[in-house]
Amino acid sequence: MLTLLGFLMIAVFMFFIMTKRMSALIALVVIPVIFALIGGFGLKIGPMMLEGIKSVAPTGVMLMFAILYFGIMIDAGLFDPLIGWILKLVKGDPLKIVIGTAILAMLVALDGDGTTTYMITVSAMLPLYKRLGMRPIVLTCVAMLALGIMDMTPWGGPMARAVSALHLETADVFVPLIPVMAAGALWILFTAYVLGKKERKRLGIVQIETSSLDRLAVREQAAAVETGIQRPKLLWFNLLLTVVLLVALIMEILPIPVLFMIGFAIAIMVNYPKLEEQKERISSHAGNVLAVVSLVFASGIFTGILTGTKMVDQMASSLISIIPHSLGSHFALITAITSLPFTYFMANDPYYFGVLPIIAKTAAAYGVSPVEIARASVLGMPLHVMSPLMAAAYLLVGMAGVEFGDQQKMVFKWALGLSLVMIIVALLTGVISV
Repeated sequence: MLTLLGFLMIAVFMFFIMTKRMSALIALVVIPVIFALIGGFGLKIGPMMLEGIKSVAPTGVMLMFAILYFGIMIDAGLFDPLIGWILKLVKGDPLKIVIGTAILAMLVALDGDGTTTYMITVSAMLPLYKRLGMRPIVLTCVAMLALGIMDMTPWGGPMARAVSALHLETADVFVPLIPVMAAGALWILFTAYVLGKKERKRLGIVQIETSSLDRLAVREQAAAVETGIQRPKLLWFNLLLTVVLLVALIMEILPIPVLFMIGFAIAIMVNYPKLEEQKERISSHAGNVLAVVSLVFASGIFTGILTGTKMVDQMASSLISIIPHSLGSHFALITAITSLPFTYFMANDPYYFGVLPIIAKTAAAYGVSPVEIARASVLGMPLHVMSPLMAAAYLLVGMAGVEFGDQQKMVFKWALGLSLVMIIVALLTGVISV
C-alpha cells in the first residue's frame, strides 16, 4: 500500500508540474498532504511536515543569504569584466556561449556545491543570454548537467556518504571513476554543442566588433554610475572577499549558512554603507529570495511526508525485492541502473545510509565487492541533481526565471543520456563489473 502510494505521489506530482496544472510550490505542499491522508496518517501529518521543514531550514537560510550576497556582487559590478571578456571572446556566437557555459559550470562545480555553482554560472552568463536573446533554459540545462558529474568528487555529498556508509577508502572508490567523469564531461560538451547549434540556427551570429563592445561597455558603465549601484573602485575588494568566501566554504571553516550570512553583511556594509541604500538593495532581491526559499521549505514538507510515512523505505525495498536471484552477479550494474530512480526520488541520506548498505550486503552474497557498489551508486547523480528534493535546483530556475516543470522536461533526456554514457564507460573500463 505504502509503496503504491509513494510511486503514485511522485507520478502525480511530476504530472501536475510538467503539465503546468500546478506550480511547484503548491504541488510540493498539497499533493503529499493528500496522499498522506489517503494513507490514513491523519494527525501524524503535522509532525512529519514540521520535521521535514526543520531538515531543510539550514539550506533555506543558506540560500537566502547566498542569493543576497551574489546579488550584491552583481549590483556592484563584480562580474562585469568577466562578462565583457566572454562577450569579446565569443563575438556574439550562441554556440560558443553555450559551450563556454558548460566549461565554466564544470570548473566552478569542482567545489561540489550546487549553490555556488549555480550562483556564479548564472550571474556570469545570464546577462549574455539576455543580451543576445538566447533562451535561459539552455543555460540552466547545461549548468545542471555539469553539477551532475562534479557532484561525484570526494568532497561532494554523494561520494562522501557512499564511502562513509560502506566504510571504504575514498581513493579506492573515486580514482577509477575519473575516466568515467571525463566521458561524462565530453557528453556535456556534446549536449552544449547540440543546444548551441539550435540557438545559433534560431538567432544567427550577432556580429559585434571589438570597438562596438568597448562603446557598449562605456555606455553601460555610465548608466550604472548614474544609478549609483555599481562600485568599480571596490572591484578588487569584492573579488578578494568572494575568493575568501569560496575558500572558506571548501575548507568548511564555519557552517555554510553562517559563512554566507557573514559574507553578505560585510559586502553590503562596504559597498552600500548608507542604511537607505542597504534597504533598496535588499528589496531589489527580495522577490528572488522569496521564490527560491519558499520552494525549499515546501520541499521540506514533501520530504518529511515521504520519509515520515515510510513510503520511501517501502519503495526502496520493493525495487530491491523484484531483482531475480539469477541476476545476483550483476548487482553492480543493477545498482547503477536503480540509482537513477533511487537518487531522483530520495534525498542523499536515506539512500546512502539506508538503502545502499542493504544493496551492498545483498551483493556481497553474490561476490560483488562493496567498492563496486559504491562506485555504481553515484552514477545516477545527473538525475539526482534535477530532483524536486534538491534545493539548489530551485535556486537555479529561480535565478534564471525558468519554470521548474519546463526545466524537468528539458534536462531529463540529456541527464539520462549522461548517466547511461557513464555506466557504459564504467563497464568498459572495469570500474564496475557486468
